[in-house]
Amino acid sequence: MNMNRKLISTDKHFLSLCIDLAEEALKAGDKPFGSILVDKDGNILAQARNKVNALNALAHPEYELAAWALNNLTSEQRRQSTMYTSGEHCPMCAGAHGMAGIGTVVYAASGRQLNEWLQEFNVSLSPINLLPIEDVVKDIIVRGPAGGELLERIKRLHKKSHV
Repeated sequence: MNMNRKLISTDKHFLSLCIDLAEEALKAGDKPFGSILVDKDGNILAQARNKVNALNALAHPEYELAAWALNNLTSEQRRQSTMYTSGEHCPMCAGAHGMAGIGTVVYAASGRQLNEWLQEFNVSLSPINLLPIEDVVKDIIVRGPAGGELLERIKRLHKKSHV
């Protein structure tokens, strides 16, 4: 497992796109989460946004992309792929990510940060425990959380979703 959590140069671009998807989700009446699956050459393979209100409680973008990867990529392609996401995976999505064998995850905000924000906004926390993804998935490369404007953007979206 790679414990160097520092973002690399291309991460900020893809995380910004994830936050754009999170904003789309919020405008559609869902919580602000968005994710993108990128191959080893930096090509976007698939993207998804939260669709919990439109579909059901399991319609998380990370879960959707893990399923897409299983249906469309070889195990080697999945291992070499990176999932970018506006927020660190919940345990359900982390399990799907691990079972799909996607090699890397990069997130803008951690589950711990989300919980801190929810407390700051005086709203109830998630009905499940948010765990660090490496506590769920073995042998995964993890980068994040982001800082600066990316982190502020996603925090603003979460605040809007609760006011």
